[in-house]
Amino acid sequence: MTLKFTTPNSLLLALILFCIQTIVLGQEVVVVDSTGVVKENTMITEVSAAVKGNDTTLPFKRYKAEGVSAVIGEYVILDSDIDKSYVELQSTGVSIEDITRCELMGKLMEDKLYLHQAKQDSIMISDAEVNPQVDQLIQYMVSEIGSEDKVVKYYRKETMAELRKDLFQAKKDIELANRMQAKVVENVEVTPEEVRTFFYSIPEDERPFFSAEVEVAQIVIEPSITEEAKENVIERLNQMREDVLENGSSFATKAVLYSKDPGSASRGGLYPGIKRNGPMAKEFKDQAFSLLEGEISEPFETDFGFHILTVDKIRGQEVDVRHVLLFPEVSQDVIDKAAAKMDSIKGLITSGELTFAEAARRFSDEKETRNNGGQLINPTTFDTRFDLTKMDPTLSAQVYNLKEGEVSKVYTDRDRTGRSKFKILTITKRDEEHPADYVKDYEKIQELALKQKKIKAIETWQKEKIDETYVNVNEDYQSCEFIGNWLKK
Repeated sequence: MTLKFTTPNSLLLALILFCIQTIVLGQEVVVVDSTGVVKENTMITEVSAAVKGNDTTLPFKRYKAEGVSAVIGEYVILDSDIDKSYVELQSTGVSIEDITRCELMGKLMEDKLYLHQAKQDSIMISDAEVNPQVDQLIQYMVSEIGSEDKVVKYYRKETMAELRKDLFQAKKDIELANRMQAKVVENVEVTPEEVRTFFYSIPEDERPFFSAEVEVAQIVIEPSITEEAKENVIERLNQMREDVLENGSSFATKAVLYSKDPGSASRGGLYPGIKRNGPMAKEFKDQAFSLLEGEISEPFETDFGFHILTVDKIRGQEVDVRHVLLFPEVSQDVIDKAAAKMDSIKGLITSGELTFAEAARRFSDEKETRNNGGQLINPTTFDTRFDLTKMDPTLSAQVYNLKEGEVSKVYTDRDRTGRSKFKILTITKRDEEHPADYVKDYEKIQELALKQKKIKAIETWQKEKIDETYVNVNEDYQSCEFIGNWLKK
């Protein structure tokens, strides 16, 4: 069973290598614990004098091998895979404080089972889908550890290319596992009768409470940027460009001293590894891929402000660039006019001359919401409802005590360029916290019933596949209480 998925050629090679190690070198099998440290009495033995034809004994040494945590079919889970899983969770903002190694081990075994079955079912995923995710993960690790060299050293790799290759494969495996799981439940549905049965099977005193939910609309007024302010910032950037080109000044120093980009200014404006399909603004990428090494762009505008950009290095389909970002200055007089305009709009609403939605359509500077009467969309669920306990803390504080239809005071926010903008908010609909009601909360109850049915479908699928797949779990994890029968007890 251990060799169930091993090809004949690889099996022969493995046997040959094993014989060389154990017979010629007299080496014992090394047993490691979950940390990858060689356990007691697993030292490599001496090479016998008989092998060399004399009576001397060559020196011996200890070495450390990485721990194998489990084998699922033809896939191996190393102890370092669990460590990488912690990093992956952190990079997506998930707290790892209460997540145990046993729980991560169980998740990895599930992933390998899905991966094994995905291979059987010929599920595919393209490299182009995985590469951006790998780039994001590496950027996170660099920001946490300090530099690419430190990241490479931390993961005991020779080069970043080697680490990237490993991370790429790991990320691709995760995506394949997710697709296999989605395939398992893709046809799972619940009927109205199943929803009803699910709800009324829950004892009344155990039925869930649903948090207070609100639907929020807002009107935003931004101080206008004058053409004179734009011309001034372009002139400043042209002066920097000229100083670098004609006087030999350092572009990196200009970025450190003057750039308003907090993500790159301290690094001399450096953004390494820019790709055509990367997350940067289109105008930024157009400049990056239109210049030769050492060239400096003319000033150009993006949603973030005005830039000049130079190419440090072209590496195939990637470029390393530096940029300086500046914002046009807005005078206090313009800011005061914007604040007065917002006060006037609020007066029109509170007097009843305009509804909030009408005022939003007519006056709001926020393109994303004004055509919908200022209605905000929940970025998590993509509908208009917000759970007060889960929404952005700043927004929650601004609307928490508002009654339905009430207009808030005028708030001053700052956008990503640091510019002041003014807004007012209203609650267009509010549902207070309440115990689950079958009629009122049918959609939410339906979601819970569907989720439960999918979980049962996955459990049934896993049980079937675990029974028919080779599974071997390291002794260090034999005491874990897994959800599935991974230990086959």
